Amino acid sequence: MIAEADFNITKVKQSKLQDISLHNVPFGKYFSDHMLEVDYENGEWKTPSIKPYQALSLDPSLASLHYGQAIFEGIKAYKDANGNAAIFRPYDNFKRFNLSAQRMEMPVVPEEIFIEGMRKLIEIEKDWIPAEPNHSLYIRPFMFSTDEAIGVRPSDKYKFLIILSPTGPYYAKPMRIYVEEKYVRSVKGGYGNAKAAGNYAGSLKASSEANKKGYDQVLWMDAFEHKYVEECGTMNAFFVIGDKIITPDLNEGTILAGVTRDSTIAILKDMGHIVEERKLSIEEIMDAYKAGTLKEIFGTGTAATISLIKELKYKDFVMTFDVEKWTIAPEVKVKMDAIKYGEAPDTHNWMFKV
Repeated sequence: MIAEADFNITKVKQSKLQDISLHNVPFGKYFSDHMLEVDYENGEWKTPSIKPYQALSLDPSLASLHYGQAIFEGIKAYKDANGNAAIFRPYDNFKRFNLSAQRMEMPVVPEEIFIEGMRKLIEIEKDWIPAEPNHSLYIRPFMFSTDEAIGVRPSDKYKFLIILSPTGPYYAKPMRIYVEEKYVRSVKGGYGNAKAAGNYAGSLKASSEANKKGYDQVLWMDAFEHKYVEECGTMNAFFVIGDKIITPDLNEGTILAGVTRDSTIAILKDMGHIVEERKLSIEEIMDAYKAGTLKEIFGTGTAATISLIKELKYKDFVMTFDVEKWTIAPEVKVKMDAIKYGEAPDTHNWMFKV
């Protein structure tokens, strides 16, 4: 673990917090007073700095601007009734971040920078964690290449940062989802299981077209047959069919291994449900809907947490649901929130105290 002396810490003279209300704060609009920044040069990580949140000065030839060598993570910190702060499963995000780094031919970030740096930053910014239900402090670690040269190759220099943003609910109401047929998110052998910036840039066209049709997000299909469902734009997807809960498996490497997805599976099993991770075709989903056995559809993600899906459209076939009658997804959210806010025992050791 890096000692206190190994972090250069410069604090703001006056917090911006006095001018911001943390009640129903929109996602990603406000950022806390401080950020963590550290550079990778000459094969090693330099001394991390925690400093006032500020703009970066970047050269126009910056490699990441031209070739997209950039990754990120999404994590959340919560406050319990006594004001104690804790981070939800940061080690899982740390591991996934470095898997993304390896896939994008970037250096791995050491634990003492990623985890301890995050802890120190949130310790300083504890007052930025909203103390009300469905609110949290969103944590955004990210890394990008910083070579000042044009040429398609892995960079020699990188910059790693962590910024913080207080947030309320990401999706305030149940969602309408459009099953995408034309565009694809990822393909076997690609980097769909990496949390890389390019994955999201490539998804925007389909999302925009779905928005124009009145839908909130798209549900991606596999790239080869357009037969099997994969994940939604910002979420993993779960389908309650009969007495089983099915979510697409991760075997093809085309789906992001969501931390909230994994947490949801664990909670569902704790509740006694049968969970299947397997291929799931859109035809099986439609057949279940017609037979009356498709009971619930919901999405999971760090930003979205547990999001109810009230409508799913594939071609001209529209599946609608009365989410007020649902029991499974709402109960998962209640149980997960209770752990996050310190209201229930943390039997899985998910919460990392700041």
